[in-house]
Amino acid sequence: MSAISIRSIRKEFKGHQALKSISLEVRDQEFCVLLGPSGCGKTTLMRIIAGLETQTSGDVFIGERCMNGLPPRERNIAMVFQNYAVFPHMTIGENIGFGLRMKKAPEARVRQQVERAASLMHIEHLLGRYAGQLSGGQRQRVAVARALAVEPDVLLMDEPLSNLDALLRLEMRSELKGLLRHIQTTTIYVTHDQTEAMSLADRIAVMNGGEIVQYDTPPVVYDTPADQFVGGFIGNPPMNFITDAAVQQALGCTPPAPGLTLGLRPESVELVAQGGLPVQAKVVEMLGASQQINTLAGAELLRISTAAQPTVVPAQPLQVRAKPGAERWYDHNKKRVA
Repeated sequence: MSAISIRSIRKEFKGHQALKSISLEVRDQEFCVLLGPSGCGKTTLMRIIAGLETQTSGDVFIGERCMNGLPPRERNIAMVFQNYAVFPHMTIGENIGFGLRMKKAPEARVRQQVERAASLMHIEHLLGRYAGQLSGGQRQRVAVARALAVEPDVLLMDEPLSNLDALLRLEMRSELKGLLRHIQTTTIYVTHDQTEAMSLADRIAVMNGGEIVQYDTPPVVYDTPADQFVGGFIGNPPMNFITDAAVQQALGCTPPAPGLTLGLRPESVELVAQGGLPVQAKVVEMLGASQQINTLAGAELLRISTAAQPTVVPAQPLQVRAKPGAERWYDHNKKRVA
């Protein structure tokens, strides 16, 4: 069993609190994504799990074993970094087998694991080449194969796709998801890319300011953001937040108490023939199967995502309403109350 238990982890750097009593449970064989903006603490937390950083206080368990004070080589983990770190003077086969040779594994096992990992990543035909002969996507596959070859209890991945172009990123994301389902290794994956998080994760830990603000499955995080930060960070375009009570009523939304902010996903705002909030289209972006309309609801920006047809043009008058049951409500602390 290789469940991960992070208990009240704090990390301070010269008086700055990078992590504020983080607790997190990752189930055996689960794919957990740490998602958040730069500086939120997600990489620091991963480095503490890996043993590359020492926490100020708190405990890290992998399975039933406390990892506090143990060096990375004694944690049976593997890491894949943003820059791949493929050794240029070694062949691809030697790169993949490097971790096993460092552990003084028998050569027969090294060969077996190199072939298995290369096959999983579809790079068995590249084993005799060097890194300089490979594309960025191929080097990324080598880095993942090297991590898999040691059969770790836990796989840690720190923005491994961020150096790839958009099309290759999409392809590798799909392959990674299938691969990690197959090998069933407990995985923690760091990213600032919400699309990666939504498509890969079993559960997402959304981080902000050194804290986990929501930890749940992708549909729950998207549909019921725990606070306005999550609603604004996840979703493209992000969630609308409307404070004007008259606008809320005109959209067909009645708050459960006074003074609450209405949260509405752009696709939860629909165009109606009559009886809605009168607005005027300001900016219209055609996105293929859909169009994004930016307008003003009172003095506040309202984003609407709707089907591409019928086409809306700038300055066109519209009437809009919230779809039934789509509203979310937030208090003065920006926390969800309903």
